Amino acid sequence: MAGSDKRKQSLYFPEDMLKEIQEEANRQDRSLSWIVQKAWKIARKEIMKYPSVNEFPGEDDEKEKDKDEA
Repeated sequence: MAGSDKRKQSLYFPEDMLKEIQEEANRQDRSLSWIVQKAWKIARKEIMKYPSVNEFPGEDDEKEKDKDEA
């Protein structure tokens, strides 16, 4: 994502997680946004290993189910 492309987006976190992120932002004298962006950059390769909702073994793709029923 380009460094100059800035968009506002609301994200919702559990209260305890948000508190931890805020504490870390304070510790590093950084913004919440900066902390979340860095966390995503660090974690994204690992997260992309997770299967999508349609990739679980034994689960039918909802699109295929709908197509069969039509």
